[in-house]
Amino acid sequence: MSRLLPLMGQMMDAPLSIITLLQYAARCHATTEIVSRNCEGTIHRYGYGAAYDRVQALANGLVSLKVAPGDRVATLAWNNHRHFELYFAISGMGAVCHTINPRLAADQMAYILNHAEDEVLFVDPTFVPLVARLQGQLPHLRHVVVMTDRAHMPETPPGFDDLLCYEELIAGQPASYDWPDLDERAASSLCYTSGTTGKPKGVLYSHRSTVLHAMAAGCAEGVGVSGREVVLPVVPLFHVNAWGIPYACAMFGAKLVLPGPRLDGEGLHELFEAEGVTLTAGVPTVWLNLINYLRQSGKRLDMLKSIVIGGSAAPVSMIRTFEEEFGVDVAHAWGMTEMSPMGTIGILKRKDLDRPAEERYALKATQGRMVAMVGMKIVDPMGRALPHDGKAFGELLVSGPWITSGYYHNDEANLAAFDEDGWFRTGDVATIDADGYMHIVDRAKDVIKSGGEWISSIDLENAVMGHPKVAEAAVIGVSHPKWDERPLLIVVPKPGETPDKDEILSWLTSRVARLWLPDDVVLVDELPHSGTGKVLKAQLRQIFKDHKLPTV
Repeated sequence: MSRLLPLMGQMMDAPLSIITLLQYAARCHATTEIVSRNCEGTIHRYGYGAAYDRVQALANGLVSLKVAPGDRVATLAWNNHRHFELYFAISGMGAVCHTINPRLAADQMAYILNHAEDEVLFVDPTFVPLVARLQGQLPHLRHVVVMTDRAHMPETPPGFDDLLCYEELIAGQPASYDWPDLDERAASSLCYTSGTTGKPKGVLYSHRSTVLHAMAAGCAEGVGVSGREVVLPVVPLFHVNAWGIPYACAMFGAKLVLPGPRLDGEGLHELFEAEGVTLTAGVPTVWLNLINYLRQSGKRLDMLKSIVIGGSAAPVSMIRTFEEEFGVDVAHAWGMTEMSPMGTIGILKRKDLDRPAEERYALKATQGRMVAMVGMKIVDPMGRALPHDGKAFGELLVSGPWITSGYYHNDEANLAAFDEDGWFRTGDVATIDADGYMHIVDRAKDVIKSGGEWISSIDLENAVMGHPKVAEAAVIGVSHPKWDERPLLIVVPKPGETPDKDEILSWLTSRVARLWLPDDVVLVDELPHSGTGKVLKAQLRQIFKDHKLPTV
């Protein structure tokens, strides 16, 4: 049967471009502030109009360094105004902004810089010693630019050519730039996965995917950015483009507060109160520190209205603490580097607002509802689709306009990353209900298989995190002669507390199925974390691979 050609619409074909977001902000929100705590310890503030002038000067500076469209330009920096400027200048001129996580191991950092073939590296003064350790390992790198002024320039490490100064690079450059007309599918930025298993993999975003993602992130059913909000992203600009928040702030004209290198509870609270922050976002470990600071100091969150928690599962106890103790609404979010990263966010439906508190918290502890334009399905081991009934669980696959179609220069990884219809395999095991709420049962590699039953390490961790003496917890499977695997609970106690095994198991008895109760509990001083704050369970499995479970 022949396919009928549709009647084509008569709309202008205006390409989606990242620089247009900042141009809009400069025109319509010129005096709305971008506030930045810098490495020098100072607070910098200016409006979107002044920021756009500096971005244009920076683009001219990049041209002076012979940066051309398609070139990769790396950043190694905290959340500050210069990093924000690089976001727009690099991609706006047609180059690729490659943000690097400074918490990665040196060998991973060198691998990423070389795999991306970065030619210029912009680095905060804090991280110059990290760059020095890579001396002689970066054959493609032509320039290192330190993101400060001349007065705060560090000494040039041995073996490096002279370091360039950011402020000198843009000084005297014209505050106007003739931005090229780019194909909206042109590459705009590059992020690498954390590399907790195998080498990091690159995800190459486009202008189109970034603008669409910013639009979805900013809407009320997303993060909720608007010109009435004051937004402080604790999530780093080097981690999946700060979840797209800087782009959304420019698109919707929100005041943007950038915390720089100080992410402790006191430092964050100081900025929250001084700048009137209403919306923030970050990983659970940051919020644990903030809660501890607030309780110890007796201080409150007078202006903050909403917190978005992602990166790893937020326990119900954390959600309850923010909402009941501090009056701050929590939205649990989920995504991946491969997804730009937003896939779900925990904005309750109207009909769910009147549920009893425990039911509301149970919904908020899921990963939230799928965002419009993100397709999700769960499949069994044979690849057959499973029902969205909130009970069936299987491998989670996703598709959509801001989800990767393939890793950057990595054909081997691509072979296993997609199903036959092109859907991306997330590596998560999940349920989806009829209202679109998605619940991660576990990472496929972390789920505990015990006597033919699956035990969710995430659900166990969330349950034990409600114990008043527990600061942090992780659950892994360890070998068992009869049941194949059984759960081992690893606990970091709160300061001054020493909960015993029976006390914790008694707490869990009424909260999880008997089959799920851990066979043993181990207290440790700290858990290993990745550069993005996730618990490194592979490392825990290695540490406890010879652990002997009690026989009785």
